[in-house]
Amino acid sequence: MGAEALSDTELVAVHLGTGRQGEGVHALARALLAEWGGVAGLARADVDELSRMPGVGVAKACRLVAAFALADRVTVPEGVLVRTSADVATVAIPRIGRSRREEVLLVLLDGNHRVRRMMTVTSGSATRSLVPVRDVLSLALRHDAVAFALAHNHPSGSTTPSPEDVAVTKQVRAAAREVGLRFLDHVIVAGDQWSSITASR
Repeated sequence: MGAEALSDTELVAVHLGTGRQGEGVHALARALLAEWGGVAGLARADVDELSRMPGVGVAKACRLVAAFALADRVTVPEGVLVRTSADVATVAIPRIGRSRREEVLLVLLDGNHRVRRMMTVTSGSATRSLVPVRDVLSLALRHDAVAFALAHNHPSGSTTPSPEDVAVTKQVRAAAREVGLRFLDHVIVAGDQWSSITASR
């Protein structure tokens, strides 16, 4: 029997390892899933929040958070072709789409527009995260990227770009042109939804 045959409760229980006083590991796993509204909600929890639940603690919380982070990274391996706004969204959503804080993801591409590397360049509050234009260009040049794209998430659930989103996108485009880099797009993601700032202008 493979892992795909296990229930959500059983998979969470595997990462918890043990239960809490007077309660087995499966009961604790069920309690966590109920508290967070299922797997999707649990995946958005951070270590501090999980560790406050009786019987979880820091070590178990770290294992759960790391498991979700690792699964996200496997979803989009290096070498994936990224040519369109939809492609940018496809690689960004698994990484930052469900984050409860705004994060800016930099997608570095080679000359064939295949992913060389993806990295979070900044993480802000639940409502605000600034794109560090200088850092973005520096990282792209340092890693020998030929082209790049940006994505950031809106934890509010809206994919409508703010005036600040539009302004910083214009700054990035102009700066990339100055140093000879191709700037593909800047997309906003929220859950499984997305929109292109470039296409909406």
